[in-house]
Amino acid sequence: MDPVSQATKLLVPNDTDPANSRLKMRKVMEEKQFTFDNSFWSHDKADEHYAHQEDVYNSLGEEFLDHNFEGYHTCIFAYGQTGSGKSYTMMGNQEQPGLIPRTCQDLFQRIEAVDEPNITYNVRVSYFEVYNEHVRDLLVPRQDPPHYLKIRESPTEGPYIKDLTDAPVKSISEIMRYMKMGDLSRTTASTKMNDTSSRSHSVFTIMLKQIHHDMDTDETTERTARIRLVDLAGSERAKATEATGTRLREGSNINKSLTTLGRVIAALADPKSSRNGASKRNKDVVPYRDSILTWLLKDSLGGNSKTAMIACIAPADYDETLSTLRYADQAKRIRTRAKVNQDHVSAAEREAEIANMAEQIRMLEHQLSMTETRKKDVGAEKLAEERVEEYQNQVGKLQRLMEERSMVADGKIKTLQTENEALRLHLKLALDTLKNPIPEVPSVRRSISGEDIPLFSTDRGLDKENMEFVDEGQEGHAEHVYEDEDEGDDDHHEKATEMQDHMQDLLKDLGMFRRKIVDDKSRFLSPLMERINR
Repeated sequence: MDPVSQATKLLVPNDTDPANSRLKMRKVMEEKQFTFDNSFWSHDKADEHYAHQEDVYNSLGEEFLDHNFEGYHTCIFAYGQTGSGKSYTMMGNQEQPGLIPRTCQDLFQRIEAVDEPNITYNVRVSYFEVYNEHVRDLLVPRQDPPHYLKIRESPTEGPYIKDLTDAPVKSISEIMRYMKMGDLSRTTASTKMNDTSSRSHSVFTIMLKQIHHDMDTDETTERTARIRLVDLAGSERAKATEATGTRLREGSNINKSLTTLGRVIAALADPKSSRNGASKRNKDVVPYRDSILTWLLKDSLGGNSKTAMIACIAPADYDETLSTLRYADQAKRIRTRAKVNQDHVSAAEREAEIANMAEQIRMLEHQLSMTETRKKDVGAEKLAEERVEEYQNQVGKLQRLMEERSMVADGKIKTLQTENEALRLHLKLALDTLKNPIPEVPSVRRSISGEDIPLFSTDRGLDKENMEFVDEGQEGHAEHVYEDEDEGDDDHHEKATEMQDHMQDLLKDLGMFRRKIVDDKSRFLSPLMERINR
């Protein structure tokens, strides 16, 4: 690997190389060279170009987190043969944390560094694995038999997993706890090629929402970013792993997912897909639905996302290494259509959205009650299940919306309190100045025998002798100074009154705002939670 040109050269194995054992039947063997955005050498720690986990994060993870705060969706996935270091790259260990823990830590360090009460952050995490073409939630305890989740597709949000845990997190310790919980719950097993081989594809997802509230216009700007960090299971051959039974079936499903992923990448990398007039046709032939993994990663692979692939290679197998490098070379030709996910919402629009969702929930409740009365009808039970699911989704959305609105309200209250406290101090200083005015010392001086003498002596009070030299012009000047002081008193009174009135208005606004938040919570959430509990 050349750290300057970022080129990776695959050499022909010699007779003593272990990687040559499977190449007896090859007719042509030649050197291959590939160029990527970054090439990291991590084989020999003594090498001056050896790349640590920190180097990988600084080159890739840090940049992608910058994009997340700008409002872009991102995805990083590790691909390669079994035992090539994918899980190490994504998770790492205690001494060398990988991309996932470093991203989590950096995310909250950045959030905690922001000291602006009008900006609030909402972070949620989910963690699942695709095992034998089934989806399992990694943030719930294991069950026997295992509980697999269903996949649905929304016209607006695309494919999603029904009932997947979507946990809110507020600190580094919380997000790290969920990360470790999910990692320990992953399905792993020992094979001949890897003692701790991942038998599933895992997807760790962070949803970051930034809410900026403009105090002057009462408008809210929301930026939403999805961070997907994917650890793919390793490609493997049955003969090499000597797998049988369950391990053989797992390997077959792993290879099915990876083969479909390869076909999706090939279809997306096809130059025809970028031509005008051919996009619809090419969208139809991209085989996303041929595997669960590619269906769920549809948006990340060819849609609204900035996506990077980390190709992990090992010197143990020439053919597998060549296949991985070709895979990566094809993937870099894909062009996604990432866009900033940002919305501007006025106070009236927020209220309208909440009212609309509440109305939808009331309609669904009515439909559910009607369905209950005719359960014996053909298809009524299935219809009832669909409406219950839709009802639960709407209630969940309303709960999240109210949580976010509460966070915005907390920020607004904090800003009002800060401004109110500043006005209190300013008003107190102004009133103290009015009660205890400090006389202004005239700066008029008179030259006597070449010396400047002040009208007021600094050590003896008023100097009567010096007052004899004050002419009419100077008297007029002194009177003008005291007249200005009287006008200044009037200005102070006026400003103090204005500030006092403004402070009273702020206090009223603050009280009304708090009552509004409490009323909304009792109006919308309390009845819903009572129904759900029943």
